Amino acid sequence: MTGREAGGDAELKKELDATLHARRELGDEYESALIDSFLEKVEQRLDGAVDRRVRRQLAEQQMVVARGARSPQGTDSWGERFGFGIVSLVLAVPLSAIGGGIAHLPGLLVAWIGIVGVNVVQAARVSPGFFGRRRKEQSDWED
Repeated sequence: MTGREAGGDAELKKELDATLHARRELGDEYESALIDSFLEKVEQRLDGAVDRRVRRQLAEQQMVVARGARSPQGTDSWGERFGFGIVSLVLAVPLSAIGGGIAHLPGLLVAWIGIVGVNVVQAARVSPGFFGRRRKEQSDWED
C-alpha cells in the first residue's frame, strides 16, 4: 500500500465517521443526502485512482512502443486478479447494504449489476478472447 493510498483510506474513514456523526445529529430525514455525499467522495477517489492507473499504463505502453518492442501481453499477475476479486467482494457488502437500504430490491439489483459489470469488463480486459469468437479450428472432416 502506498502512502497516497493509506492517506486516502484514513481520509475516507474520517469522512465516513463525520457522515455517521452528522446522521446521528441531523436524523433520518438527511440520511439520503448524507449517503449521497459520502458516495460521491468515494466515487471521486476511485475516479482519481483509475485515472492515475490509466495514465501510468498508457505511459508504460508508449515507452514499450517507443523502444520498438511488442506490448506485453501477460502483464496481469495472478495476485492482481485475486486482489481485484477480493476488493470487488469487499465493496459488494456496503454497496449492497446501501442499495438495499435506500431503494430495497431495485437498489440491490442495481448495485449487483454494477459489481458484475465491473468484473466482466476486468475479465474481458485480462482475457480478450474469452468473450469473443474464437478462431475456427480446421478439423479432419473439412476439406
